[in-house]
Amino acid sequence: MNRFEKAVYECMGPTAELLDRTTNPLHRAILLNWWRHVHLEGAGEFDAIVAPDMMVDHPVYRVTWGANPAVIEGKDGVLAFYNSVGEAVLWHSDDRLAVGDWGVADEITFHQLARGTDLRAIGYDTENSDALYHVSSRQAFIWPYDERARLAGEHLYEDKTSLQIEEVEPSEAITPQRVREIHREQLAKLEAERGPNFWLLGTA
Repeated sequence: MNRFEKAVYECMGPTAELLDRTTNPLHRAILLNWWRHVHLEGAGEFDAIVAPDMMVDHPVYRVTWGANPAVIEGKDGVLAFYNSVGEAVLWHSDDRLAVGDWGVADEITFHQLARGTDLRAIGYDTENSDALYHVSSRQAFIWPYDERARLAGEHLYEDKTSLQIEEVEPSEAITPQRVREIHREQLAKLEAERGPNFWLLGTA
């Protein structure tokens, strides 16, 4: 297991730790929605993310990645956003995570493994279009939730002063297919441990 695969496996550890310390039912349901959402997104199961039991009817995303900040509204827009990410490998680390009645706040290091040409398309400066790069930066993820512990949006703010870009040997990379396998494996584990509909308020 290389460093990237290990990082994907471990990315939800801080969420599990915070959930263990959380007793408020709404807060627990929000954290479990967040946890499930990350695995669904990593597995490419986007339709489940926008289902009525996971997301409000009209979500609003505010994304400041790269050079092209965007506001994305509605479930169709959210699905298009997820599908636009393409074959990039995404994960996060170094959480400073909190939960409240209003939702989740997490300051993280956000990571991407992607080709130079794909990174240029969202505004990152890479020297070689065909090379593989590991891009990381500190980001604030603010995710509002409603009173039923359903996601109302994602507000993603990048600290551009922390941006780091390193070229990676292809032999060291983890593939998008392998990332999807890991998230499906972790999602199945989560469902086995916590039962059906574990993310719904009243079951958490």
